[in-house]
Amino acid sequence: ALQGPREEIVYLPCIYRNTGIDKPDYLATVDVDPKSPHYCQVIHRLPMPNLKDELHHSGWNACSSCFGDATKKRNRLILPSLISSRIYVVDVGTDSRAPRIHKVVEPVEVFWKGNVANPHTSHCLGSGEILISCLGDPAGNGKGGFLLLDGETFEVKGNWENGGKVPSLGYDFWYQPRHNVLMSTEWGVPKVLANGFNPADVEKGHYGRRINVWDWSTHTYIQSIDLGQGSIPLEIRFLHNPDAAEGFVGCALNSTVHRFYKTEKGDWAAEKVIEVPSKKVQGWLLPDMPGLITDILISLDDRFLYFSNWLHGDIRQYDISNTRKPKLVGQVFLGGSIVKGGPVTVVEDKELQSQPEPVVVKGKRVPGGPQMIQLSLDGKRLYVTSSLYSGWDKQFYPDLVKEGSVMLQIDVDTEKGGLTVNKNFLVDFGKEPGGPVLAHEIRYPGGDSTSDIWM
Repeated sequence: ALQGPREEIVYLPCIYRNTGIDKPDYLATVDVDPKSPHYCQVIHRLPMPNLKDELHHSGWNACSSCFGDATKKRNRLILPSLISSRIYVVDVGTDSRAPRIHKVVEPVEVFWKGNVANPHTSHCLGSGEILISCLGDPAGNGKGGFLLLDGETFEVKGNWENGGKVPSLGYDFWYQPRHNVLMSTEWGVPKVLANGFNPADVEKGHYGRRINVWDWSTHTYIQSIDLGQGSIPLEIRFLHNPDAAEGFVGCALNSTVHRFYKTEKGDWAAEKVIEVPSKKVQGWLLPDMPGLITDILISLDDRFLYFSNWLHGDIRQYDISNTRKPKLVGQVFLGGSIVKGGPVTVVEDKELQSQPEPVVVKGKRVPGGPQMIQLSLDGKRLYVTSSLYSGWDKQFYPDLVKEGSVMLQIDVDTEKGGLTVNKNFLVDFGKEPGGPVLAHEIRYPGGDSTSDIWM
């Protein structure tokens, strides 16, 4: 995979919910080939047939776990809707530059056959089936269950999990069959987080704090690893080496990264290996502003860990040659809530001498903060978008909702480490024909470091 071809196009879900524009979300195809006359342009838009879906993350019908199976092709993109609970299956095989809708799984199917709702992460399985984690139940309460789709017909087969025990919250997941394990994380109660964030809801237990451990072969919930009140563990990543019994999880609210690992006893544990200190501020929601680690990824060679601090506004690169002691080797600011000249004054900062300057790329001042990230197969280009989730964008970055999000590219030094903003790359989703839109997660047609699981 490391020697795979350079990415020429990427897919991004674009969201209109909470922007004041009454149009359906769509899947954008963006040209990222520097040799192309359409470089940095949206070359196709596939609108969904419904309003207010809140497209969010996506996955494939087939990935590395199906390697060697000639009957499997990566020709369908699975697009779950976080709010409507609809699941779109998009045909990207017939014409990769102009995707079309192949099938729509309506919410009633999800509710009736799985008793779950708010689907989030989608991964293909070696069996050819598709596994989707969910945040809640049809009533909007928290429930960390899973939905299984047939990989050919995309019919809902029911739940993946067995037994009566299910975590009270759900979000992301990653599996590792060589260690007979699936790990899932927790965001919050869907009806609580749907329209914004209230810090009091953390104290009430409405937000997550655990990594949930599942037995891969029996599909049963066997252990939880408590990372502490107010941690909110979001994206979870095993190392790509399928023999490795360890990985990392980014915790949003307390801005920490934990390494999880298999113990000598055979169960699982976690240790904090990175902590981003909060900044004391004036002119913001709270007197202490967390970094808010929202997305993390690991390079395909398992050498570097990257994450975004959505509120502080920086992206960081760590050398994880020693997984217990990650070493910061690259950092770059891309907007955020503490830029100079904004409404927030930093009164105490354990890391910076002064507030960072606003970032301008191709004449555009970057709104919001860095959020979703995706790394090229060779590790040299890190793509970044700035929208987290429309209900929270509206609360924390009202300008982002009015202006639309952006997609930027960071050039990566893969020898010593180091990050640099590419000042020639900008996709401005504020200039879309239907009005400013919020572009979210980035996917490559050929597979990428956050969708591929090797077995």
